[in-house]
Amino acid sequence: MDLRELGAGLSGHGWTIGVWLRHAVSPGVAPASSPWSVVAEDPKIGPVKLTGRIRHEPSTSLVMIVHGLAGDIEAPYMIAGATAASAAGLSCLRLNLRGADRGGEDFYHAGLTADLHAAVSSEELARYQQIFVLGYSLGGHVTLRYAADGSDPRVSAVAAVSPPLDLDLSARAFDRPTCDIYRRNVLTGLKEIYDNVARRRPVPTPVSEVHRIRKIRQWDDCVVAPRYGFRDAEHYYRSVSVASRLSELTTRSLIVFAKNDPMVPASAVAASVERCSPETLVKWVDRGGHMAFPSKLDLECGGPLGLEGQIMSWFRGASSTTPSRGVTWPS
Repeated sequence: MDLRELGAGLSGHGWTIGVWLRHAVSPGVAPASSPWSVVAEDPKIGPVKLTGRIRHEPSTSLVMIVHGLAGDIEAPYMIAGATAASAAGLSCLRLNLRGADRGGEDFYHAGLTADLHAAVSSEELARYQQIFVLGYSLGGHVTLRYAADGSDPRVSAVAAVSPPLDLDLSARAFDRPTCDIYRRNVLTGLKEIYDNVARRRPVPTPVSEVHRIRKIRQWDDCVVAPRYGFRDAEHYYRSVSVASRLSELTTRSLIVFAKNDPMVPASAVAASVERCSPETLVKWVDRGGHMAFPSKLDLECGGPLGLEGQIMSWFRGASSTTPSRGVTWPS
């Protein structure tokens, strides 16, 4: 049995954990790629080096993939996205948001679109006539915010998987006791990033204090807010949540949720979804968890079954068809 489907009859927790169990037992291998980097200019700290891996196919189109909170380019979903892009004949850039490579450059937040702008405008991507952006979880939020703020004209479509559209509601949900196992794992990764930054430059909060953080809202209060000029976590959430900007999206957008996602529950995003623009297609899937879906998922996008295969097919179709607005609840 596919480990992604262990516990499928129990809850979204089974799906979510199953993906990582499968990766632990049989790690995926990304298609051959080359190191990539670019420098983003930060108004407060100056040059920030971004890294990633790029694979050039004989194509004029490229997919840029953005990881979730505390993730990086080697996360299993990033590898799955790169594999699907290659199978579809699309070039692919797996992007590390600042600091995700543990290089100590800086740390990111859910509304920091500067890294995406720097990546898309990099010299190595200048050859591409068309760019798609695929973001997972927090990376999905950054992707949608990037599209709402106004992306490069070559970006013809974006997709977000399990994005926390309303950061306040999502933080409340993620800080519940039922998410303790996920939150500990995420905070461990975030603290690693912070430790590496602290070795290179002054940080807003002492490392010892940061290591005592147990909640995401605490992290945003003590780390994100002071670094990026927000008064507190609430101010940060109000300022950058894409929820209030969804009606402004003019870029073709696909958003995919699992109804039983334990980390970004439907209750935290359902109201936001109602604000989506006519350019946005939202798909709710019955069986699945956080960034975890059946191996033969059919989103009615044509092409290969499975989440990433469906998204690549949607990218190709979205660049040449009329908008297909709506919220679909697969049976």
